[in-house]
Amino acid sequence: MKWKGKDLFDLVCRALGLRETWFFGLQYTIKGMCNWLKMDKKVLDQEIPKEDPISFHFLAKFYPEKVEEELLQEITQHLFFLQVKKQILDEEIYCSPEATVLLASYAVQAKYGDYDPNFHEPGFLAHDELLPKRVLRQYQLTAEMWEEKITAWYAEHRGIARDEAEMNYLKIAQDLEMYGVNYFPIAQNKNHTDLLLGVDAKGIHIYSINNRFSPNKSFEWSAIRNISYSEKELTIKPLDKKAEVFKFFSSQLKVNKLILQLCIGNHDLFMRRRKVDSIEIQQMKAQAREEKARKKMENQRLAREKQLREEAERAKEELERRLFQLEDEARQANEALLRSQEAAELLAEKAQIAEEEAKLLAQNAAEAEQERQRLEITALKTKEEKRLMEQKMREAELIAVKLVKESDRRAKEAEHLKQDLQEAREAERKAKQKLLDITRLNYPHMVKYPQYSPADARDANFDKGSIKLDLKDIDLKRLSFEIERERLDYLEKSRKFEDRLKELKSEIHALKLEEKQSGLYS
Repeated sequence: MKWKGKDLFDLVCRALGLRETWFFGLQYTIKGMCNWLKMDKKVLDQEIPKEDPISFHFLAKFYPEKVEEELLQEITQHLFFLQVKKQILDEEIYCSPEATVLLASYAVQAKYGDYDPNFHEPGFLAHDELLPKRVLRQYQLTAEMWEEKITAWYAEHRGIARDEAEMNYLKIAQDLEMYGVNYFPIAQNKNHTDLLLGVDAKGIHIYSINNRFSPNKSFEWSAIRNISYSEKELTIKPLDKKAEVFKFFSSQLKVNKLILQLCIGNHDLFMRRRKVDSIEIQQMKAQAREEKARKKMENQRLAREKQLREEAERAKEELERRLFQLEDEARQANEALLRSQEAAELLAEKAQIAEEEAKLLAQNAAEAEQERQRLEITALKTKEEKRLMEQKMREAELIAVKLVKESDRRAKEAEHLKQDLQEAREAERKAKQKLLDITRLNYPHMVKYPQYSPADARDANFDKGSIKLDLKDIDLKRLSFEIERERLDYLEKSRKFEDRLKELKSEIHALKLEEKQSGLYS
C-alpha cells in the first residue's frame, strides 16, 4: 500500500534481470490516454485505473541514439527488439515493403535459428505475423509468395546467433524516420490543431499534420535552454537568446505534463551520453564486452563443432552411400557370377546339343549323299525314261498323224462310197421303174393290182434285165457290208490309239512328278 512507483518498477526489473532500467517505464491507460507511472510518488496516490487487478505495461520509454553502443545487456536488446517489432507490425513506425521483408527475415532467424530446408518446409511461417497489414494490402501476393521472399533472405543469415539477429533488426529500425518518436497534436493558437510535436532521443521536432517523416522545424537538446508550460500553453526557449521563442497549445494540461516528462527524460539521457561514463556503466560495458567475447568464442566453438558435425555427417552419409554402392556392386557381381554360371551351364548344354546336332547332321549329310546318289541314278533313269517317252511321244505323234491321214483317206473313201451308194440307189430306183414299166407292158391284167412283190420278180427271172438287177443288188449289199466292216475296224483302231495316248499321258505325268520330287530332294 505504501509502495512508490520506483518500488514496483525495481521489482519488475529484478524479476527480468534488467540493469539498464533508465530506458523503461510502467505505462497505464486511463480515459483513453497513455500515462507513465511516476517513480517518486506512491502507486495508489497516482491517477491509475480503479480496477482489480491493475494492468501496467512494461515498455521502453526512452530510446537510445545508437543501439549497438548503448544497449549493453542481451535482455535489454531483446525487449527493445520485441517492442520495435510490434510498433512496425502495428504501423506505429512506417517501414518500406523492402525493409519489412528484410526485418522479417532477421525476426525469423532470431526465432528459428539457421535455415534448414529439410526442417523448414513450405508453410512453416504460416502462423507468424511478420509483415504489416498495409504491406500485405499494397501488393497482391499470396502468403506462399511472401514466405518465399522472406525465406530467400532468411537463408542468407546462416550462422547468425539470436542476439546478433535482433541487434541487426534494431540497427535497421533505428534509421527509420518514425523510430523512437512520441507524437502529440498541437496548435500554434488555441483554436486550431494543425501541427504535431515529436519528442525523441535527439530533440523536439515540429511536423505538419499529414507528414510525420520530415519535420518542419527541429530543436536539438543541446540547443534548448528551457521548456515550460502554463495550463495548455507550452514554451520552448532556444539556447540562443536572439532566437524566437516557440509557443504552442495542447488539447489538455495532462498532455503538457506528459510532454515535459518525456522532454526531461530524453534530455537527461542526451546529456548523460556526452559525459564520462559512471563506474557502474563502465563495469556494465566491461561485462558486456566480456560477455560478447565469451559468446563470440562460444559461438565460434559451436560453429566449429557444428561444422565438424556436419562434415562428420556428410562423411558418414558418403561412407553409407559408398557402402551401399559397394553392397550394390557386390550384389550385382554375385548376380553376374550366377548369370555367368548359368550361362556356362547353358553353354555346356548347348555344346552337347551342338555336338549331338553335328553328329545328326553328319548322319543326315551321309544320308543326303546317299539320297543324292540315288537321285542322280534316278535322274539318269528318269532322263532315259524321258528320252524313251519322248521317243514314244514322237512315235505316237507319227501314229496320230498317220491316223489322221488314214482318217482323211477313209473319210474320202466313205465319201466316194456314199456317192457310189447314191448312184447305186438311183440306178436301183430306175431299174425298179423300168421293171414296172416292162411288167405293165407284158402283163396288162396286173395293172389292176398295184401290189407287186420283188421277190416274185426275182424268182421269175424273166429276162436279162432282171438278172442284172439281182446282181447289182448283191454287189450293193456286199459293198455296204465292206464299208461297215471298215468303219468298225477304224473305230476299233481309234479306240486302241486313244487308250495308248492315255497311257502315254499317265506315264509323262508320273515322270514330271518324279522330276519335281527329285528337284526338292536336290
